[in-house]
Amino acid sequence: MKGVVLAGGLGTRMYPLTKVTNKHLLPIYNKPMIYYPIRTLVNAGIDEILIVTGGNNAGDFLRLLGDGKEFGLRHLNYTYQEGEGGIAAALGLAEYFADNGKLVVILGDNIIEGNIRSAVESFRAQQEGARILLKEVHDPQRFGVPVFDGDQIVRIEEKPPVPASSYAVIGIYMYDRRVFDFIRTLKPSERGELEITDVNNFYIREKKIAWDVLEGWWTDAGTFDSLQYACNMVAKTGANKL
Repeated sequence: MKGVVLAGGLGTRMYPLTKVTNKHLLPIYNKPMIYYPIRTLVNAGIDEILIVTGGNNAGDFLRLLGDGKEFGLRHLNYTYQEGEGGIAAALGLAEYFADNGKLVVILGDNIIEGNIRSAVESFRAQQEGARILLKEVHDPQRFGVPVFDGDQIVRIEEKPPVPASSYAVIGIYMYDRRVFDFIRTLKPSERGELEITDVNNFYIREKKIAWDVLEGWWTDAGTFDSLQYACNMVAKTGANKL
């Protein structure tokens, strides 16, 4: 199984910090942000990773990460996303890398305390479909929110003003090879992007999705407040045993 870190976009919500660098190269306590999602994948037993980046600072990733040997990787690959087409569009660039195999995908600004090894092993044993991770949060309206019927997810609503549950779909997704077929059918949302929530809803409609609740703390680091929170939590508790 291979891993994909999505680290593109222009990071406009974090200007002026991102006027001179990619958001995913900003520091989280004592390490660059991009180190944390890479370590999440490595700790789950993944040793081949693709970094999808973009903007004006893509070359900085190569200078920082090199061939990935520092992380114990067998291969570290790179590809470039033009513009900001959305998470699903960025994932679509990984089709050649996936080579018809399963993928674990993580957003480059997602920081977790523990690891996802058990969920990845469950997905490895899963014959087909997708697997997502959920976390109970105090502000689910910022995220994709699962709607439950018993213990089954019947749909995911993107940033709903009135969330149907207190859970967020965090930025770690696991997909079989059909994900690229789904992506090719997507139409841009009102934001002009291909939404990963639409991909997950494809799998839900086919009853081919499983889910786990992440243990330990989790945050994205895509706003000034969440960046500060991530720095404080890493300083206090550590993350991914970097």
